[in-house]
Amino acid sequence: MKELRKIRHKRIRKKIKGTKEKPRLCVFRSSKHIYAQLIDDTQAKTLISVSTLSKDFIKEGLKPSTKQAAAKLGELVAEKAKKSGIEKVRFDKAGYRYHGKILELAEAARKGGLVF
Repeated sequence: MKELRKIRHKRIRKKIKGTKEKPRLCVFRSSKHIYAQLIDDTQAKTLISVSTLSKDFIKEGLKPSTKQAAAKLGELVAEKAKKSGIEKVRFDKAGYRYHGKILELAEAARKGGLVF
C-alpha cells in the first residue's frame, strides 16, 4: 500500500512544480500526525511548514489524528502564507486520496484565502 502511494506521488510530482510566487503545498499524513509544507522547488527550499507537532497547533488542544485537526492545520497554513505574502499555491496531495483529512485540510486552506 505504501509503495503504491509513493508511485502515485512520483507521477504527481512530474507535473507539479512549485515556484516562489506559487509554491507547492505538500501534505503528508502518518497514523498519528499531519504535516503541511509550502515548498519552492526552483530553489529546493521549504518556505513554510506546519504540523500537528508545532507549537501553534498544540495550543489549540485538538487530538492530532482527526479531521478537525486537519482543518485547523489548513487554517494555520493559510494564515502563515498570508503573512508571507503568498496567495496562490499548487496542491500536492502526495499520492493520498482527496478524501477525509486531506480534503479537510485543503478546504480549510481555501477558506483561509489560499487559491489552488
